Amino acid sequence: MNLSPHRTGDPAHADLAGLLPPPAVPDLTPHREQRLKAALLSRADDVERTAVRRPARRPRLIRVLAPAVACALAIGVAVTFDGADTPHAGNVPAVASPEAARLLDRIALAAGEGTRPPLRADQFVYVESKVAYGSQSAGGGPVTLPPVHTRQVWLSADGTRPGLLREEGGPDSPLGADAPARRTVRELAELPTDPEALLALIRKETGGGDGAPGADPDQRAFAAIGDLLMETWAPPRVSAALYRAAGRIPGVVVVPAATDALGRHGVAVARTSHGQQTQWVFDPVTLVFLGERTVLTESGDAGPTGTVVGTSAILTRAAVDRAGETPRS
Repeated sequence: MNLSPHRTGDPAHADLAGLLPPPAVPDLTPHREQRLKAALLSRADDVERTAVRRPARRPRLIRVLAPAVACALAIGVAVTFDGADTPHAGNVPAVASPEAARLLDRIALAAGEGTRPPLRADQFVYVESKVAYGSQSAGGGPVTLPPVHTRQVWLSADGTRPGLLREEGGPDSPLGADAPARRTVRELAELPTDPEALLALIRKETGGGDGAPGADPDQRAFAAIGDLLMETWAPPRVSAALYRAAGRIPGVVVVPAATDALGRHGVAVARTSHGQQTQWVFDPVTLVFLGERTVLTESGDAGPTGTVVGTSAILTRAAVDRAGETPRS
């Protein structure tokens, strides 16, 4: 699919987000909405927090190879790798677009009204998704996107038990109980629910203020929030705060039409960094998070504008008793 008609900054898309139907939130009267907004703006009181940690990461493709990666490719291995710190793209707005901020506020309201079943400390968060991530051969050239495959991950609720990562076509990968790759459910619940405070915490813990040459601190923050939304069990109030925090990141825009890895159509909130746009895809009616997609916004060796280099779709998020166990249908 050619995504070039939906590139960041196209003035023809101004205010299209305002045309979207309202989220399916029953009986959300003006009074109730005001109460909900007030609740979502409350701040967690003096909570001790550890560093922002991500679940077993999905690979993110970048075009510029680091020396270590170049050495790996020199022996003819096709790889995927992380691109959270790709160089900052030029002409990025100083704030998120008004359309994106409004849409994320509506998504936050819908998320804040959601419920999830109780999760015991001895259980696991199970997330099943369909994914495909592109790779580039040693000699460069166009990115190759393999067929979509199933990804399953089991994460210990309290972080004390080994988890498991299972990807179709590959061996199981144990996830160490002490791996510093993610927050526990309890730690997620202790995150501040004030979006400004939450964004400041994420920026601090992802090195957003280090000023490293070539780094894009705003993209780091956007990617970190996406990871927290993708494979975690965040309470509704925290999910709502994460969406509102994303609405305060410069360069975040609305893509009116996007699809996830299953081809489900939705509206996306996106950010572009160094020729790639990361899109979070939502159902246009319920505003439920569907998945993530990354597309090229500049033509080059990796492919033409609009090339999809990564895609995912969330299928199931549930609580189970053991790693390797799937929810009962």
